[in-house]
Amino acid sequence: MSKTYNARDIVVLEGIEPVRRRPAMYIGGTDKTGLHHLVGEIVDNAVDEVMNGYASRITVELDRHGDGIRITDNGRGIPVDRHPLYRKSALEIIMTTLHAGGKFETGSYLHSGGLHGVGASVVNALSQYLEVTVKRDGYEWQQTYRAGKPQGPVTRKKATRETGTSVYFQPDPAIFGKRTTFDPTLLKETLEARAYLHKGLTIVFHDGTTNETHEFVHKQGIQEYLRKLVSERGRKPTADFLFYLERSSRTDQDSQTSDQRFRLEVALQWTDEPAEFIRSYVNGVATPSGGTHESGLRTAIVKAARQYMETHQLIPKGLAIQAEDIREGLACILSVFMLNPQFQGQTKDRLNNPEVQGLVDNAVRPALETFFHENQSIAEALINRMILAARAREASREASKAVRRKSAVSHRLNLPGKLADCQSTDPTVSELFIVEGDSAGGTAKQGRDLTTQAIFPIRGKVLNTEELSVTKVIENKELADLVKVLGCGIGKEFDYTRLRYHKVILLMDADIDGYHISTLLLTFFFRHLPELIKHGHIYIAQPPLYRIDIGKEIYWAGSDEEKERILAATRSHAKPTISRFKGLGEMFPQQLKETTLDPKTRRLLKIELHDEQETNRTFHELMGKRTDARYAFLMANATMADNLDV
Repeated sequence: MSKTYNARDIVVLEGIEPVRRRPAMYIGGTDKTGLHHLVGEIVDNAVDEVMNGYASRITVELDRHGDGIRITDNGRGIPVDRHPLYRKSALEIIMTTLHAGGKFETGSYLHSGGLHGVGASVVNALSQYLEVTVKRDGYEWQQTYRAGKPQGPVTRKKATRETGTSVYFQPDPAIFGKRTTFDPTLLKETLEARAYLHKGLTIVFHDGTTNETHEFVHKQGIQEYLRKLVSERGRKPTADFLFYLERSSRTDQDSQTSDQRFRLEVALQWTDEPAEFIRSYVNGVATPSGGTHESGLRTAIVKAARQYMETHQLIPKGLAIQAEDIREGLACILSVFMLNPQFQGQTKDRLNNPEVQGLVDNAVRPALETFFHENQSIAEALINRMILAARAREASREASKAVRRKSAVSHRLNLPGKLADCQSTDPTVSELFIVEGDSAGGTAKQGRDLTTQAIFPIRGKVLNTEELSVTKVIENKELADLVKVLGCGIGKEFDYTRLRYHKVILLMDADIDGYHISTLLLTFFFRHLPELIKHGHIYIAQPPLYRIDIGKEIYWAGSDEEKERILAATRSHAKPTISRFKGLGEMFPQQLKETTLDPKTRRLLKIELHDEQETNRTFHELMGKRTDARYAFLMANATMADNLDV
């Protein structure tokens, strides 16, 4: 490292080189999410043509190897004529220059999801090969690029009367790693969502990996989409209704042009789900982190419900109904279209326009109030659900207070009797082993380090908490005891600073039952104590399945594959003696200490959360009420059953 620092050390990255140097700034990362964000950028450009009335059909074709994709629309086609200032084809400027496009002014696009002018150029910069074909002005025009650099000028091809743009690209393995293949299932879901959001739009997806073609067109739009999502989540509506609203309104920004309007669509209903579920979009772009449009929607719903309850005097005496009680079980899709959305970052996951909150509130609140008054039987069913939610919340709060009163002590008093606590009261060095069964618990208690390691045995398989409220969780003694042991509370009473152990280790048998118990506990932590996972406190122990004695040497193997590797790598004339443990209870305390408890020799698997949305979907599909998702998973992974210990 040079000790000098002067003008020669300043590097100016020109063109699209900043994208290749810092891709995460533009697509959020180089993982699976970032890879598929590339597709979204090009699809959004095609959808912009649809939103503004210039296109009606989008075709997406995935290569048979899954590493290349083509997106085609029947819109106007990217301009190819020479730019008067830069003296290059407009096509080349758009594909190779950041912040170049036709969406900064309002003449070409009224509503657009790609306002930053970096989408196409970012995709180009991060592709090892990209080919764009434009149909307009009576001809086909084409240009190819490698790593964002043109391989020649824009060339004129055959004559045609058609119009549109087709972009084919292959992501660069130097950016995304060797596995740069797209997920057909994720692409299919994303494209179908686009079709729901734009009534009348036809999207065709050809999956070259299976040679299957899917066509998406949904005339009922988000109403149909909401019914589908609620059904997929295995939920039942509280009442047989679906509220739908479509409104357009002028904004102050629109005063100069009469056709520049703010437009929204919202579809909502209440279900038996214990939480609210909202999907929001701005100009067809998903905003998973919400923003001002979601804030306006939530405010409108709470105001409308409260107004109805107060008008008809439906609030029980002494019961305080909170906003969360009103929105519990709410399932909703909100889609807004506007002129100048201000997104948070290039990934556009949150809307920041402050004026939108009032626009959504003013549109939804009076319409929902009117709906309640005109459909009183439906309204009363919903109000009853909100009252039950408020009472459940109060009961949960009292239960959580009781847990904290019993557990918030300095030296671990009043804790479950089966807990063998450690001597240390310093959470940063204390470890809690959640052990399967009393037998294994007894062995672990004898093999542990009494100073820093606590043992908490559990009996059998714990409750599946995937779709349970906090109240139901606390009613379960096994989990209520675990909450007491952890000390941090649960639900709205959760206090991360009161966590007693900074390592919470799941210690289960290395068999199917052990894996199942670990999965049930992970479901509990993910759904009800997610902060413990996010802060890196949850681990899974890796106890051995085999002990291998070869001469005077002892080896431990956690799987059949590891056992075979040890045998193959160990060359000795002595005949190996192989012992297989049926469970942790069969191990001697010293053996368990050496292999699983001792920090110097043990192996721990740390639980990390990389993609919360994908993890949420996985838990919902594999641990929820719906059986079809589990069946599909089992069929897709049936070959792995040969390796399972049954």
